[in-house]
Amino acid sequence: MDRWLNLKRKNINDVDEDASCSKQNETSSSHLKKRRHYSKEYLSIGFTYTGPEDNQLPQCVLCYDILSNDAMKPSKLRRHFNTKHKEHSTKSIDFFKSKEQEFQKSKKMIRKTATGCNNENAVRASFEVSQLIAKTGKPHTIAEELILPAAKIMVSALINEKAAKDLSLISLSNDTVKKRIDGLSANIKEQLLERIRMSPYFALQLDESTDITNKATLLCYVRYEHKRNIFEDLLFISLLVHTTAEEVFNTLNEFITSHEINWLKCVGISTDGARAMSGRLTGLVARIKEIIPSVTWYHCCIHREALVAKKIPEKLKQTLNESVKIVNFIKSKSLNSRLFEQLCKDMDSEHNQLLLHCEVRWLSRGKVLSRFWELRDEIRLFLMEQQFQLHDRLTDFSWLVKLAYLSDIFTHLNMLNLNLQGKKITVFQVEDKIEAMIKKLELWYNRLSNRNYETFPNLTNFLGSTDEVLSEDDTSLIAQHLKDLQHSFREYFPIPDASKNWIRDPFSVNVYELKGLTAAEEDKLIEISTDGALKLQFKEQSLPNFWAHLHADFPELSEKAMKILMPFVTTYLCEKSFSVLVYLKNKYRNRLKNVESELRIQVSTIKPDITRLVSEMQHQPSH
Repeated sequence: MDRWLNLKRKNINDVDEDASCSKQNETSSSHLKKRRHYSKEYLSIGFTYTGPEDNQLPQCVLCYDILSNDAMKPSKLRRHFNTKHKEHSTKSIDFFKSKEQEFQKSKKMIRKTATGCNNENAVRASFEVSQLIAKTGKPHTIAEELILPAAKIMVSALINEKAAKDLSLISLSNDTVKKRIDGLSANIKEQLLERIRMSPYFALQLDESTDITNKATLLCYVRYEHKRNIFEDLLFISLLVHTTAEEVFNTLNEFITSHEINWLKCVGISTDGARAMSGRLTGLVARIKEIIPSVTWYHCCIHREALVAKKIPEKLKQTLNESVKIVNFIKSKSLNSRLFEQLCKDMDSEHNQLLLHCEVRWLSRGKVLSRFWELRDEIRLFLMEQQFQLHDRLTDFSWLVKLAYLSDIFTHLNMLNLNLQGKKITVFQVEDKIEAMIKKLELWYNRLSNRNYETFPNLTNFLGSTDEVLSEDDTSLIAQHLKDLQHSFREYFPIPDASKNWIRDPFSVNVYELKGLTAAEEDKLIEISTDGALKLQFKEQSLPNFWAHLHADFPELSEKAMKILMPFVTTYLCEKSFSVLVYLKNKYRNRLKNVESELRIQVSTIKPDITRLVSEMQHQPSH
């Protein structure tokens, strides 16, 4: 038995030794296997090489295909060339050298798909493209349906197919783009809230409107100080069930308290004149004043200017209404609109269409009447052909005089309205524009009494083209309107407070005539007014930024000035954002529920920290 076991062990050991010997022989034979090397002559048939020197692999410079080392033979390389690139058989060696140079350059541009760095860059590209989509207000599907395919086509044409395939790493699906936009918006909001908490003061601007789905939307903008500069940004957007003062206040108060913003830092609030906003007892402003009694409320100056422009004498208003009826007659029917357009083209008119009047648009009256006046001859011919009931108005001298005057005066009012619009408008800028307009109205009234109509170019040219003169009735009507405008402006815009002029220009104010400053503050104001370096800064900086920079050296005066300069005086930013919202949430995207992320990216001045967002994510390629 023992002999048999020993014999069995000996046979097994012999088998193991034979197996190990055979493996060593195979390994030694593999090491002895010949590896083919690249020759420069192979470039004439379109081949270079890739890989390490001890294992060179032939690679085509035309299609970038990589063959095995066994194919490193002229016959096999020529077979590939004649099969796939026969059309280049007559090319010289210089052609293939240029192709090799292009190939070497493209290798530097192509990033290896297996590296984590490339996936990180793909995620960054996904954020950048998503931000671009949000800024342009396009649908999220445009990335996958248009941007990515177009990018692949361009990269394939300018670089190569491999680089185009690498673009597939960028995840741009509909859901991914939405997540990227939400992340970018959240980062902007986080930066904004941190800035507001650090700012010594802030002011709010609120307005509400309805979107395409008739949902009430509340917009809120904030003005704050950051690094001694004044900034304006979108604070939040919210959908309301009821547009009552209570719900608006609860929405605003919940946002302020939930994000740990100090209400006591609010120095001003600007709204329109709606009862829910400006009510003295239960309005939004009254509720805010219960928390901050010192807060200042500003009725939007653009809305006030629009209210002033609405007050027109009855006869002028009748002319305006009749001109609107004529425009509606031409624009309401497609046939009339096309016929009028063709008539304007036949008469070589500068414009081919009239503009529709819209009561809620600030500049509507001026633009409609100006276009109407420019096309009055074409309108007269068209109405005579159509036998419209108001066609005789275009031949009535008195009616045309009123129309010319209305087109001129509303053009001036439109210019004022545009001057009141814009970012970082202060109360002093508004006061200057309004005071200038009031003085102009007084001057125009005096000119009118002297038969001087140069202020109204359309009226002047019309009177110059006819032999008739302005009647006493028409002159008194125009004079009455100018006086009414002057009184209305003063009613809506009180006389500016002269005690605040030291804020407007601390270098030319007379300290002895000032009121409301302590003795110490008067001394500091004299120091400011005699500082030449500060005078240079005053000329180079905006007024709010100038006083913000003085906070370190003159804190008392700076705080008083900033409380006056910080509040909004218009709701322009809200109105502008509503225009963006109309484009963003249109009839093709009316199912959008939360548009705050896209709106914030589109209107915000804060740049999102994409590097931080990318570093916080797991870098996975697109799937």
